[in-house]
Amino acid sequence: MNTTVSELTAEEPQPAAKLIKPLTGAEALMQALVEEGVETIFGYPGGAIMPVYDALYDYQDRLNHILVRHEQGAAHAAEGYARITGRAGVCLVTSGPGATNLVTGIADAQIDSTPMVCLIGQVGMKLLGTDAFQETDVIGVTMPITKWNYQITSADEIPEIVAKAFYLAQSGRPGPVVIDITKNAQQELMKKPFSYKKCEKVPSYRPRLVPKQEQLEKAAELINKAKKPYMLVGHGVLISKAEQELIAFVEKTGIPVATTLLGQSAISVDHPLYTGWLGMHGNYGPNVMTDQCDLLIGVGMRFDDRVTGNPELFARQAKVVHLEIDPAEIDKIIKADAPVIGDAKEILTRLLPLVNENDHTAWRNEFRQYDDIEDEKVTLPAIAPTTEKIKMAEAIDLLSKKTRGEAVMVADVGQHQMMTSAYYEFKKPHSLVTSGGLGTMGFALPAAFGAKVGDPSREVIAIIGDGCFQMTIQELGTIAQNKLPVKIIILNNNFLGMVRQWQQLFHNRRYSFVELQNPDFITIAKGFGIAGHTCAQREDLSASLDTLLASDKPYLLEIIVEKEENIFPMIPAGTSVASIRLE
Repeated sequence: MNTTVSELTAEEPQPAAKLIKPLTGAEALMQALVEEGVETIFGYPGGAIMPVYDALYDYQDRLNHILVRHEQGAAHAAEGYARITGRAGVCLVTSGPGATNLVTGIADAQIDSTPMVCLIGQVGMKLLGTDAFQETDVIGVTMPITKWNYQITSADEIPEIVAKAFYLAQSGRPGPVVIDITKNAQQELMKKPFSYKKCEKVPSYRPRLVPKQEQLEKAAELINKAKKPYMLVGHGVLISKAEQELIAFVEKTGIPVATTLLGQSAISVDHPLYTGWLGMHGNYGPNVMTDQCDLLIGVGMRFDDRVTGNPELFARQAKVVHLEIDPAEIDKIIKADAPVIGDAKEILTRLLPLVNENDHTAWRNEFRQYDDIEDEKVTLPAIAPTTEKIKMAEAIDLLSKKTRGEAVMVADVGQHQMMTSAYYEFKKPHSLVTSGGLGTMGFALPAAFGAKVGDPSREVIAIIGDGCFQMTIQELGTIAQNKLPVKIIILNNNFLGMVRQWQQLFHNRRYSFVELQNPDFITIAKGFGIAGHTCAQREDLSASLDTLLASDKPYLLEIIVEKEENIFPMIPAGTSVASIRLE
């Protein structure tokens, strides 16, 4: 007897429908992070975020969580990670003090355009506004210092909001995003199946990446006409990974280049068109020549006060071309004759065919006379001193030579930061990680281990002053527990050095509360399980740096430096950049 297909099918047993277990909000958050491609989280648990940490227990094979010792450390570590990788750093903390301890790092990331996603626990929705235990209005607190923030009160919101957060943090001009998640949203089951789709656009948010043709043509016209053009390169070039486009542009046009503090390493110090770095403690020639060019081209920089000095006196003789992704920065401080809005990589790529080949060698050589003066009066005495005590400059100079200018230097804030910028010869991109706009003491130690996590293949060296070190000294525990081979150098002068310098120069040496009675840093490091030693004599400096660099584990080198060493050049506050002082 023949059997029909339909009969045969009807007789076959049907597979049971696969039951999909609904996820809790906490589980949904973990799954969303995995699907977003997150690899590392810097965090610290607590009551209001505990359901998420419970879910994280089952995701340890997919998400690397690094337990910091203070939430500020989580924020700075996430910044260091982001600055090296270009991807958003992720923080995970609890409500109240956990959230408020992140605030300094969030503000730091905002002003330095660093992508960061902060996931923060919050009290249950029914307790909002009651001053419940560890409740803080995180949305209100962080609104002025974030690119976007949002409070999640339902588990079903989590996938969409997480996707949106990463898109906003990493697109356009990057910045920090805060997601405040109520405890009920973490604990409850989703009412719909989990689904995650990466965000690619947000209504009303349309960062312009591709510049307008008419803006490019106007900028090119000014560039082609200029006799003494000068390019100022900022952090935006590194953010957009436009280093090669920058080199192609300047080599075709022959335009000399200076960088801002955060723009350092966008172009190698060896490049013949590189003139140095700008700013209050930048190089002599790059600052003075700002007032002698006929065209100033700012790319990926915002003309902040540390670059311009008194903006009313800044480059008044020059036309200004401003290449910038954030329209809010155009004309904010320095009026642009030819603004071009877009991503730095896109702008330089599209501008290249419009500009003429040129040779500005004679103009570039005008910078060199100032280089010679600075070398004679500042650089050579600093790196080959006759003083009894070691100078910060000679330590950085020797470190630069030993690492061939290829290490990642994570500098804290103060004299040692300026010395690192002045005397380390950056050869590779993304080699300086530091706090620029906010100037956050305590940044370097956690940022250094964040950078090392982001790129384990590179040598990461934290340069820290004795005052800054004590701001986040507890993060030695994080470094030790994770066995991160971060190299740490303390330049110890027993002073809050930069404040002391200003008190010396502008307040008649009235040293008001700047002298430090420091602990034994080496003993403290050993207490955490980190080896180290102190170098106090010049004849021991080279061998001490060799010991540091040879270690395959974290290592702390304390260098006792001259107590009242000053950093020059220096532009007095409120003056023209041409008023820069060499002594």
